[in-house]
Amino acid sequence: MSQTRAEQAGTTRQRILDAAERLFAEHGVFSISNRQISEAAGQGNTAAVGYHFGSKADLVRAIVRRHSEPTERIRARLLARYDGSAVLRERVACLVLPFTEHLASLGTPSWYARFAAQLIAEPKLRELVAVDVGEAPTLRAATGALHDCLPELPDRVRRERDDMAHTLIVHFCAQRERSLTPQWPAAASSLIDAVQGLYRAPVTVPEVNQLV
Repeated sequence: MSQTRAEQAGTTRQRILDAAERLFAEHGVFSISNRQISEAAGQGNTAAVGYHFGSKADLVRAIVRRHSEPTERIRARLLARYDGSAVLRERVACLVLPFTEHLASLGTPSWYARFAAQLIAEPKLRELVAVDVGEAPTLRAATGALHDCLPELPDRVRRERDDMAHTLIVHFCAQRERSLTPQWPAAASSLIDAVQGLYRAPVTVPEVNQLV
Protein backbone atom coordinates (compact mmCIF):
# COMPACT_ATOMS: atom_id res chain seq x y z
CA MET A 1 0.00 0.00 0.00
CA SER A 2 1.39 3.40 -0.97
CA GLN A 3 1.86 6.10 1.66
CA THR A 4 -1.06 8.03 0.14
CA ARG A 5 -3.38 5.05 0.36
CA ALA A 6 -2.24 4.34 3.90
CA GLU A 7 -2.98 7.92 4.91
CA GLN A 8 -6.37 7.74 3.25
CA ALA A 9 -7.18 4.53 5.12
CA GLY A 10 -6.12 6.14 8.39
CA THR A 11 -8.30 9.18 7.74
CA THR A 12 -11.27 6.95 6.89
CA ARG A 13 -10.81 4.97 10.09
CA GLN A 14 -10.76 8.18 12.13
CA ARG A 15 -13.92 9.45 10.45
CA ILE A 16 -15.67 6.16 11.16
CA LEU A 17 -14.57 6.21 14.79
CA ASP A 18 -15.74 9.82 15.20
CA ALA A 19 -19.12 9.11 13.60
CA ALA A 20 -19.66 5.88 15.55
CA GLU A 21 -18.78 7.45 18.88
CA ARG A 22 -21.19 10.35 18.31
CA LEU A 23 -24.04 8.17 17.07
CA PHE A 24 -23.57 5.60 19.84
CA ALA A 25 -23.53 8.39 22.45
CA GLU A 26 -26.68 10.01 21.07
CA HIS A 27 -28.77 6.97 20.19
CA GLY A 28 -27.28 3.88 21.84
CA VAL A 29 -24.89 1.24 20.54
CA PHE A 30 -27.62 -1.27 19.68
CA SER A 31 -29.78 1.29 17.87
CA ILE A 32 -27.18 2.20 15.25
CA SER A 33 -26.27 0.09 12.23
CA ASN A 34 -22.93 -0.10 10.46
CA ARG A 35 -24.64 1.37 7.41
CA GLN A 36 -25.69 4.47 9.39
CA ILE A 37 -22.15 4.87 10.69
CA SER A 38 -20.67 4.60 7.20
CA GLU A 39 -23.08 7.21 5.87
CA ALA A 40 -22.43 9.59 8.79
CA ALA A 41 -18.69 9.19 8.16
CA GLY A 42 -19.19 10.28 4.53
CA GLN A 43 -18.40 6.88 3.07
CA GLY A 44 -20.10 5.95 -0.18
CA ASN A 45 -19.39 2.31 0.54
CA THR A 46 -21.86 1.32 3.24
CA ALA A 47 -19.70 -1.70 4.10
CA ALA A 48 -16.81 0.57 5.15
CA VAL A 49 -17.21 -0.21 8.87
CA GLY A 50 -16.90 -3.94 8.28
CA TYR A 51 -13.94 -3.45 5.96
CA HIS A 52 -11.95 -1.30 8.39
CA PHE A 53 -13.01 -2.76 11.75
CA GLY A 54 -14.78 -6.08 11.27
CA SER A 55 -17.75 -6.48 13.64
CA LYS A 56 -19.55 -3.84 15.66
CA ALA A 57 -17.93 -5.34 18.77
CA ASP A 58 -14.50 -4.68 17.22
CA LEU A 59 -15.57 -1.10 16.49
CA VAL A 60 -16.69 -0.55 20.10
CA ARG A 61 -13.36 -1.88 21.36
CA ALA A 62 -11.49 0.39 18.93
CA ILE A 63 -13.31 3.44 20.32
CA VAL A 64 -12.40 2.41 23.87
CA ARG A 65 -8.76 1.84 22.95
CA ARG A 66 -8.28 5.21 21.30
CA HIS A 67 -9.39 6.89 24.54
CA SER A 68 -7.76 4.49 26.98
CA GLU A 69 -4.26 5.17 25.65
CA PRO A 70 -4.21 8.93 26.44
CA THR A 71 -6.03 8.27 29.70
CA GLU A 72 -3.31 5.80 30.67
CA ARG A 73 -0.63 8.42 29.97
CA ILE A 74 -2.34 10.94 32.25
CA ARG A 75 -2.70 8.36 35.02
CA ALA A 76 0.96 7.34 34.70
CA ARG A 77 1.95 10.98 35.19
CA LEU A 78 -0.25 11.26 38.29
CA LEU A 79 1.07 8.00 39.74
CA ALA A 80 4.60 9.34 39.37
CA ARG A 81 3.60 12.61 41.05
CA TYR A 82 2.03 10.84 44.02
CA ASP A 83 4.51 7.97 44.24
CA GLY A 84 4.66 6.72 47.83
CA SER A 85 1.73 8.86 48.99
CA ALA A 86 -0.69 7.43 51.56
CA VAL A 87 -3.09 10.39 51.24
CA LEU A 88 -6.49 9.08 50.16
CA ARG A 89 -7.46 12.25 48.27
CA GLU A 90 -4.36 12.00 46.10
CA ARG A 91 -5.09 8.36 45.38
CA VAL A 92 -8.68 9.18 44.45
CA ALA A 93 -7.36 11.92 42.14
CA CYS A 94 -5.52 9.19 40.22
CA LEU A 95 -8.91 7.67 39.41
CA VAL A 96 -10.81 10.86 38.63
CA LEU A 97 -8.37 13.21 36.89
CA PRO A 98 -7.30 10.91 34.04
CA PHE A 99 -10.92 10.78 32.85
CA THR A 100 -11.78 14.45 33.36
CA GLU A 101 -8.49 15.76 31.96
CA HIS A 102 -8.87 13.59 28.87
CA LEU A 103 -12.45 14.76 28.37
CA ALA A 104 -11.28 18.37 28.68
CA SER A 105 -8.68 17.74 25.96
CA LEU A 106 -11.42 16.65 23.54
CA GLY A 107 -13.02 20.10 23.45
CA THR A 108 -16.73 20.82 23.18
CA PRO A 109 -18.81 19.02 22.15
CA SER A 110 -17.42 15.64 23.09
CA TRP A 111 -19.17 12.29 23.18
CA TYR A 112 -16.96 9.81 24.97
CA ALA A 113 -18.36 10.11 28.50
CA ARG A 114 -21.87 9.41 27.23
CA PHE A 115 -20.58 6.47 25.22
CA ALA A 116 -18.69 5.16 28.28
CA ALA A 117 -21.84 5.47 30.41
CA GLN A 118 -23.56 3.02 28.07
CA LEU A 119 -20.74 0.54 28.49
CA ILE A 120 -21.36 0.55 32.26
CA ALA A 121 -25.14 0.35 32.04
CA GLU A 122 -25.38 -2.46 29.48
CA PRO A 123 -24.02 -5.82 30.74
CA LYS A 124 -23.12 -7.12 27.26
CA LEU A 125 -21.12 -4.00 26.46
CA ARG A 126 -19.48 -3.98 29.89
CA GLU A 127 -18.35 -7.57 29.40
CA LEU A 128 -17.14 -6.77 25.89
CA VAL A 129 -14.62 -4.15 27.05
CA ALA A 130 -13.87 -5.57 30.51
CA VAL A 131 -10.38 -6.74 29.55
CA ASP A 132 -9.46 -3.51 27.71
CA VAL A 133 -10.54 -1.36 30.66
CA GLY A 134 -10.00 -3.51 33.73
CA GLU A 135 -6.55 -4.75 32.75
CA ALA A 136 -5.08 -1.30 32.06
CA PRO A 137 -1.75 -1.36 33.98
CA THR A 138 -1.96 2.13 35.47
CA LEU A 139 -5.58 1.62 36.54
CA ARG A 140 -4.59 -1.55 38.41
CA ALA A 141 -1.71 0.32 40.03
CA ALA A 142 -3.92 3.28 40.99
CA THR A 143 -6.59 1.00 42.46
CA GLY A 144 -4.05 -1.02 44.41
CA ALA A 145 -2.47 2.12 45.89
CA LEU A 146 -5.91 3.40 46.87
CA HIS A 147 -6.72 0.09 48.58
CA ASP A 148 -3.49 0.40 50.58
CA CYS A 149 -4.95 3.60 52.09
CA LEU A 150 -7.98 1.66 53.32
CA PRO A 151 -6.65 -1.37 55.24
CA GLU A 152 -9.66 -1.30 57.56
CA LEU A 153 -12.10 -2.09 54.76
CA PRO A 154 -12.79 -5.75 53.93
CA ASP A 155 -11.67 -6.69 50.43
CA ARG A 156 -15.27 -7.31 49.36
CA VAL A 157 -16.26 -3.80 50.41
CA ARG A 158 -13.28 -2.22 48.67
CA ARG A 159 -14.14 -3.95 45.39
CA GLU A 160 -17.79 -3.00 45.74
CA ARG A 161 -16.86 0.63 46.29
CA ASP A 162 -14.48 0.51 43.33
CA ASP A 163 -17.51 -0.34 41.21
CA MET A 164 -19.58 2.42 42.82
CA ALA A 165 -16.81 4.96 42.28
CA HIS A 166 -16.31 4.04 38.63
CA THR A 167 -20.05 4.26 37.98
CA LEU A 168 -20.29 7.64 39.71
CA ILE A 169 -17.31 9.09 37.83
CA VAL A 170 -18.50 8.02 34.39
CA HIS A 171 -22.18 8.91 34.80
CA PHE A 172 -21.47 12.28 36.40
CA CYS A 173 -19.06 13.10 33.57
CA ALA A 174 -21.67 11.99 31.02
CA GLN A 175 -24.14 14.39 32.61
CA ARG A 176 -21.62 17.25 32.50
CA GLU A 177 -20.63 16.42 28.93
CA ARG A 178 -24.13 17.28 27.74
CA SER A 179 -23.53 20.87 28.82
CA LEU A 180 -22.01 23.42 26.44
CA THR A 181 -19.79 24.50 29.36
CA PRO A 182 -18.83 21.30 31.22
CA GLN A 183 -16.18 23.04 33.40
CA TRP A 184 -14.09 19.91 33.86
CA PRO A 185 -11.78 21.19 36.65
CA ALA A 186 -14.78 21.99 38.86
CA ALA A 187 -16.39 18.67 37.98
CA ALA A 188 -13.18 16.87 38.89
CA SER A 189 -12.95 18.58 42.27
CA SER A 190 -16.56 17.68 43.10
CA LEU A 191 -16.00 14.08 42.05
CA ILE A 192 -12.84 13.74 44.14
CA ASP A 193 -14.77 15.02 47.17
CA ALA A 194 -17.63 12.59 46.56
CA VAL A 195 -15.49 9.54 45.81
CA GLN A 196 -13.29 10.15 48.83
CA GLY A 197 -16.43 10.28 50.97
CA LEU A 198 -17.72 7.10 49.35
CA TYR A 199 -14.59 5.16 50.32
CA ARG A 200 -14.60 6.65 53.84
CA ALA A 201 -18.26 5.81 54.50
CA PRO A 202 -18.89 3.42 57.40
CA VAL A 203 -19.62 -0.23 56.69
CA THR A 204 -22.99 -1.36 58.02
CA VAL A 205 -23.69 -5.07 58.32
CA PRO A 206 -27.46 -5.53 58.06
CA GLU A 207 -29.22 -8.04 60.25
CA VAL A 208 -30.73 -11.08 58.58
CA ASN A 209 -34.00 -10.25 56.79
CA GLN A 210 -33.55 -6.54 57.63
CA LEU A 211 -34.54 -4.17 54.85
CA VAL A 212 -31.82 -1.62 54.12
